[in-house]
Amino acid sequence: MKFSIVSLTGAVVLAAACSGEPATEEIDAEAQPAAATTQPQLPDTTVESVWSMLTEAGYQDTWTVWPGLGEYYSGNEPHGMLLTTYLNDVALAALNSGADRMPTGAVLVKDNFMPDSTLAATTVMVKRETAYNPEHNGWWWLKRNADGSVDAAGRATGCQNCHGGVADNDYIFSGPLSGGDR
Repeated sequence: MKFSIVSLTGAVVLAAACSGEPATEEIDAEAQPAAATTQPQLPDTTVESVWSMLTEAGYQDTWTVWPGLGEYYSGNEPHGMLLTTYLNDVALAALNSGADRMPTGAVLVKDNFMPDSTLAATTVMVKRETAYNPEHNGWWWLKRNADGSVDAAGRATGCQNCHGGVADNDYIFSGPLSGGDR
């Protein structure tokens, strides 16, 4: 099933180097303002809602692999030794347009593999409204292990601290958002 922009409002983005305590934050989705018709509807900020959105979208089969990285590129801890990063349509459009920030609704998903190509974890970044996490451009993070356990979620301190080193690239390690090689 192809990911629909209309079905997501606050994208998930896979975080490079997420670690930290398992902290799940919940926001009442019905209390959120209605999204503009051009904005995708975001899942609420629970791990279950985000993971359900990703599996229903079939991100591994329907989303684009980050241009220039390909599948199974070299990674570092706390992610796997091999990585594959997927972008939803919102994130891909921003990347292709040369935007310097991902818009609300962008989702990045990074599958983290062990050296033998066994899935170890999936890390996700969802770009929510800036008000959700103003100190980190609205990003929501998730690190979900292959067994379904969760290492970090929400405004995860470890993810925020590590990604803070690339705040000028909208907290994204995968490549520059505007200019330069991707």
